[in-house]
Amino acid sequence: MAEMTEPRELFMHELGDILYAERVLVKALPKLEKEATDKELAESFRAHQAETEQHVANLEKAFGELGEKVKAEKCPGIDGIKQEHDEFVNEQAPSRAVLDAFLTGAGARTEHYEIAAYECLIASAEAMGEDKVAELLSHNLGQEKEALQKMKKIGKRLARDSAALAR
Repeated sequence: MAEMTEPRELFMHELGDILYAERVLVKALPKLEKEATDKELAESFRAHQAETEQHVANLEKAFGELGEKVKAEKCPGIDGIKQEHDEFVNEQAPSRAVLDAFLTGAGARTEHYEIAAYECLIASAEAMGEDKVAELLSHNLGQEKEALQKMKKIGKRLARDSAALAR
């Protein structure tokens, strides 16, 4: 493995990492939408699908703005979140209510991961004077923050509903 010594090398690696993550999510969101039994949760996954496709396009544009070839880097973080989902669904046979609660938590974890990645990338892009790249990444970040707020809202409602039924 080549030694990474320049901040731009790290930036390109991290840009490829989030591109990989967004591409994984483009494939995963339709599955999550189908798994969700709560209508608002399913709709949230459906709405975020189109946004995530745009995130991929914005990331590909960012590579172009930097004069670099589009290159996704394997992202163990998103792979781990996906693996956790797959194992939970396959091994726990959750009830509908439990599955919906799990999906909101998995959605929130994913959004937190993406938000952290975009915040670091934006800071680096700005420091490198790559304003157009920072703008593209900021667009994605704003939508990720909105998606997180939706997941939190839905998760709280589902928790209240479950608690009421348990009484």
